[in-house]
Amino acid sequence: MPLEPKTPAPTVAVEDYAKAIYALSHDGRDAVATTALAERLDVTPASASAMVKRLDEMGLARHAPYHGVELTDRGLQLALEVIRHHRLLELYLAESLGVPWDRVHDEAEVLEHVLSEELEELIAVKLGDPERDPHGDPIPSRDLEIVELPTDTLASLEPGARGRFVRISDSDPHMLRYLAERGIAPGADFEIVDKQPFGGPSFARFGDAVHVLGGELASRMRVEVER
Repeated sequence: MPLEPKTPAPTVAVEDYAKAIYALSHDGRDAVATTALAERLDVTPASASAMVKRLDEMGLARHAPYHGVELTDRGLQLALEVIRHHRLLELYLAESLGVPWDRVHDEAEVLEHVLSEELEELIAVKLGDPERDPHGDPIPSRDLEIVELPTDTLASLEPGARGRFVRISDSDPHMLRYLAERGIAPGADFEIVDKQPFGGPSFARFGDAVHVLGGELASRMRVEVER
């Protein structure tokens, strides 16, 4: 009896697109414009459209003209698996190898595609089954469940607001380096002491020091606010 052909393993490009669709949508289910996908992956709209069609044919995404693309159940599972690899690798590189947090993203981008399930498990156990990566992003569980807690941007807060800095995008190493040089990392408590209008900087106290955080940086910093 002839063997059934195996489903080919997803390519690096397919994994990157699935992860990007997830990142651009609320939870992988909201439709994402092809133009937004092209911009995030730094490809032409034509290239993005061709890959979206391929994802649709593979049963990983659904695409409706003038509506956008969204992940199927299979596509969502693929995206979360790659994200789990990425965030575990970031934490392992930072905690076990001492790689600065502004450099772990680029390294993990490469390694996430070749990490075996066996090595993933060893890393997870070594790190104590962590729930967050160095930038505060949630790590999907072994069952590929992820908890995305509601947060505010630091830029949205007015003077007098207090809370905890919990998360920041890992995509801009310059911002990460700026925060690291000032000893600001997820988990740090803060208070807004002043704020300039029209998208100007926020002045936030972390510990004993007040730091000036530009509008763009403050908008990238996700926080939990004391209510």
